[in-house]
Amino acid sequence: MKKMKKIRILYCLVAAVVAGSPVWVQAQTNPAPFIIPALREWQGAAGSFEWKPAARLVVDPRYSKELLPVARLLAEDLAIITPGTTALVKTGQAQKGNVFFSLDATGTSLPPEGYSLQIDDQITIKAKDVTGAIWATRTLLQLLEQAPQQKRLPKGTARDYPKYEVRGFVLDVGRKFFTLDFLKHYIKFMSYYKMNDFHIHLNDNAFKQFFGDNWDSTYSAFRLQNDTYPNLTAKDGSYTKKEFIALQQMAQRYGVNIIPEIDVPAHSLAFSKAVPGVGSKQYGMDHLDLDNPLTYQVIDNVFREYLQGPNPVFIGKEVHIGTDEYAKKDAEKFRKFTDHYIRFVEGFGKKVRMWGSLTHAQGTTPVKAEGVTMNLWYNGYAEPKDMFALGYKGISTPDGWLYIVPAAGYYYDYLNVKKLYEEWTPNRIGKETFDENYPLLRGGSFAVWNDHAGNGITEKDVHHRVFPAMQVLSQKMWGGSAKPMEYAAFSAQAKQIGEGPGLNMLGRIHSKDSLVLAMDGRGNFTAPGKTARTNAAFDQHEKSIRLKGGTSFITTPFPGIGYGYTVSFSIKPEPGNAADAVLFGSGDAVVTINQQGTGKLGFTREGYHYNFDYSVPANEWTKIVIEGNHKGTSLFVNGVLKEKLEGAKRTFPNGKQTAKVQTLFFPLQWIGDKKNAAKAQLRDLKVFNVELPDDMIRRL
Repeated sequence: MKKMKKIRILYCLVAAVVAGSPVWVQAQTNPAPFIIPALREWQGAAGSFEWKPAARLVVDPRYSKELLPVARLLAEDLAIITPGTTALVKTGQAQKGNVFFSLDATGTSLPPEGYSLQIDDQITIKAKDVTGAIWATRTLLQLLEQAPQQKRLPKGTARDYPKYEVRGFVLDVGRKFFTLDFLKHYIKFMSYYKMNDFHIHLNDNAFKQFFGDNWDSTYSAFRLQNDTYPNLTAKDGSYTKKEFIALQQMAQRYGVNIIPEIDVPAHSLAFSKAVPGVGSKQYGMDHLDLDNPLTYQVIDNVFREYLQGPNPVFIGKEVHIGTDEYAKKDAEKFRKFTDHYIRFVEGFGKKVRMWGSLTHAQGTTPVKAEGVTMNLWYNGYAEPKDMFALGYKGISTPDGWLYIVPAAGYYYDYLNVKKLYEEWTPNRIGKETFDENYPLLRGGSFAVWNDHAGNGITEKDVHHRVFPAMQVLSQKMWGGSAKPMEYAAFSAQAKQIGEGPGLNMLGRIHSKDSLVLAMDGRGNFTAPGKTARTNAAFDQHEKSIRLKGGTSFITTPFPGIGYGYTVSFSIKPEPGNAADAVLFGSGDAVVTINQQGTGKLGFTREGYHYNFDYSVPANEWTKIVIEGNHKGTSLFVNGVLKEKLEGAKRTFPNGKQTAKVQTLFFPLQWIGDKKNAAKAQLRDLKVFNVELPDDMIRRL
């Protein structure tokens, strides 16, 4: 009988195949989904979970205090990616279709920041701690980003945890100001990739050789409100104490630690300008005078202002004291200074970080090591094995691998992400390689240094450099040497993951083809979203929009488009346009018909002004095409290349040169302006999310 039963089953299967019906002899298990950084462990199951936009986020009542804020954060993000829906957050028990949050705080199955994510008929998140629960929500959001249509998530169970406790990024805001909004965006962006350490370098100065060899005119800045020495705070961009406290609090909500750095006793020109007398006459005014008691008094006061009291400005557990690149000749005084500020900052209950420099500054003056962490950036300044032998903890920050210095011509303009993916892990510092589990190695961090102040680099330019590095280095710092796939596959799939809910700092516009925005002959726009027209007339005869000057504008669905792009339009300006009359604008940039009163077509962004060597003729139609990429901006007139703003140099009186970056993240938020619109007619506007070849430009 058993033999006959097998024959009947086989017959049915064959008949089904012949009839064309799909047959599953065994349910297929789901492979590990693509996530950055990759899941450390995955056990696939069969089938998928259907995500409902108005999902219920349910928190284990035992952990409501800890996990309700995490569930609410996820609800906020879900409302961004699925507008018009609201996820209900409540306490209760797990049920089918819900996302359930709990903790495994006392168990040993998960390390710190670890979590398990089970996707079945419900989604269950069980984390070691609150931070682990946050990372689980970031994984969930990445899964949803890659399932934009049906919102089906693969069933299975992930067990995920970081290899290293510090997964960091250093941003030099001292030599280039970054807005508070940019820093907030970066907290969300870093959190999306489980990068948990945002090191903000609050003060620095440029090189005097690019400022007439004059310290007085050399650029310097300290970016935080200071009440003890009001002249210390930069006039061209700073953060109030209230803003900086709120920024740190926001970061904590996203699982990110902000590490504030006050860099002394080198890189300190801002202090010697604010308080005459503390600068070194021997080594230069960017070095503090370590023989002068006033120096200690001033720097004590500065640190004290941010560390003292029940509600200090620096709210986190760690503070960075700088200590980088001081003159080698005065090593003993430098070591004394360093030891003083380690102990001074620790006196306020903080842990101290510092730049590795004690191989460079060898001497006999003791410098406290216990509980102190070094950024190990260059082995010639701090030999890692020697620093570990002294008892310092380390964060791998090797300059030869991880330093971005935009448009400087040294270190990296863009990191070699393929090489990093294939060869680097935080246990590799310079040419030295340590065991991945070396107990004093806390993790890694990469950095952006804006050495050449005033070179035209914008926030958009910096982000364009950081984004690919963040994707790769989040993998290397979370997963260590484990490579989930070859780099080519990683790079291809990484394109499907962006910056996090609500963020589009790259200015990507996705559509079914390269034409993402166009104006038809009736003045309407073909683009996703809605367009609101305000105070701009449509000329039926010319089939054009007429900007009337002053308050005359149209809003579009997009604030702007990032590199590379092509924007094409025909324009017929009236004579006598006002200086800086706007054709296209956004909160980031404007394109003008009379740039700074020169009569030339040009643009302004972040206080930098550029113009093409071209004036658009009045009272006649001209075809304009502007193309932009991360290198520069090009102008075509009537199908012919007129000028390419790229590769320019700034030349200083002493003959030295630095780059002059002339990029444009093209503004599209408004056609015209709310205050100073151009007087002109526009038609045939087309925006492409690619750079078109010359032959296509001629046919536009």
